[in-house]
Parts: sequence; structure tokens; C-alpha cells
Amino acid sequence: MDFLGLRPTMSSKGTALVTGAAQGIGRSIALRLADDGFDVAVNDVSNNSEKLDALVDEIQGKGRASFKYIADVSQDEQVRAMISEVAEKHGSLDVMVANAGVAGIMVPFGEVSVEDWDRVMNINSRGVFLCYKYAGNQMVKQGRGGRIIGASSFVGQQGIGPAPYCASKFAVRGLTQAAARDFGAHGITVNCYAPGLIDTPMLGAVTRDAVVDQFTKMSPLKQIGEPEDIAGLVSYLVSKEAKFITGQTISINGGVFFT
Repeated sequence: MDFLGLRPTMSSKGTALVTGAAQGIGRSIALRLADDGFDVAVNDVSNNSEKLDALVDEIQGKGRASFKYIADVSQDEQVRAMISEVAEKHGSLDVMVANAGVAGIMVPFGEVSVEDWDRVMNINSRGVFLCYKYAGNQMVKQGRGGRIIGASSFVGQQGIGPAPYCASKFAVRGLTQAAARDFGAHGITVNCYAPGLIDTPMLGAVTRDAVVDQFTKMSPLKQIGEPEDIAGLVSYLVSKEAKFITGQTISINGGVFFT
């Protein structure tokens, strides 16, 4: 694990931790929370360390404290240690965004390997569970509430994608509801976002055009989303105005289906 930090020179709304922040949705969320006045800890795996360094520089350029933490969110001890150190070095953990995730291999259900199932479930659902657990416990200990947010998907509402990915994102919805019930008495809200197709590196160069074409035909808006769309939703969910929202999976899918 690797840590890089900087104290802010201006007052802060608190400390946020965003996992899977090196690119795509996570990166946009981290930048938006910095704009909103939070100090932001950013996490990803070691392969993305240089991208995290660039993100830390960008957040610090906004006058906010930022630091990177290299950790595998599927590993219990690494998540526990990461959250503990974030709280220790910045005095608190006020916002947890469990964004890290991977896509499954696009194969028919009958050809899904156990290895791919375990990989996707470990990162997308076990990783969210561990972030919820340790962030929630830290916020309870602090005694002043907090915001916890996870990453589901529109395929976590309808099973229209690879089986492991769908299952992992359905699991996030259940985890969100269970955590919201247990942590609610402590003033902690727990919600998740369910994006439709978002223009990120996860789309992949090989299948991007076909997937984008299919999605735009399904959407009444005739377009795909941008990472900033999700960041804007997260910005609202961590705000004071969202204090009465908890246990919800919020669709942000361009209207491909209505909930």
C-alpha cells in the first residue's frame, strides 16, 4: 500500500474517500467532491498509481487536501487499514464512495467460468461490503453521522448484461438497504447509484461503437452518459439537502427503462 498526503490551506467540509478513482466515474466524483469543499482520499490498484498521482495533483490544485491509497478493495485487511489511516491522518471519514468495480467477460451464461465469477463478485460486491462495513463502523465511532454511497448499475436492476456483473450489481442494492437499516440510527445515510451506459474506459475500444449504438437506440434521450453526470448525483447525495434519502438505488440511465 502507498500513501501520499497534503493538508489543506482552507476550511474543509470533511474528508471523502473514493475507491476506483484513477479514471472514469471515480475520477469525476473525486474532482466534484473537491469542488464541493471536501478533502479527498483517492484509491485504486497499483497499476493505476501514476493516474492517481495526477489526480492528487489536480485536487490539490483546487486548494483541497488529497492523497492516494493503493489497496485492493476485495481484501479485508487492506480496506480496514485504508479506512483507519484515512480517518487517522485527516481526523475523520465523512463520505465513503465505494465506486471501484470491474466488468465481466461477455459470454453466454452457460460459459461463465468460476474464475471470472469470483473475480467480479469479489471486487464489485465484496469490495462494496468491506467499504460499507469499515466506513460505517468508523462513522459510528466518530458519532456525527456520515454519507456512504456505492456503485450499482442499470444491469443491477434488470439482468441484461454478463451474469457475474449483473449479480454483483444486484448485490450492491441489497447491501445498500441492509447497511441503511443498521447505520441509520447513527445519522448515516447509505445509497447507491445505478448508471446506464457511461462514456468511460470500461467500454473498451473493440466493442464501444456497437454498445453505444445499441444504448442510444434504447434511450429516449438518444445519448449515453458522462462521468460528470454520476458525479453530480453523488454531490447531491452527500449534501445536507439529501439527509432524508437512504437505502435507495437511484437510476441515472438515460431513460432506457423507468423505475
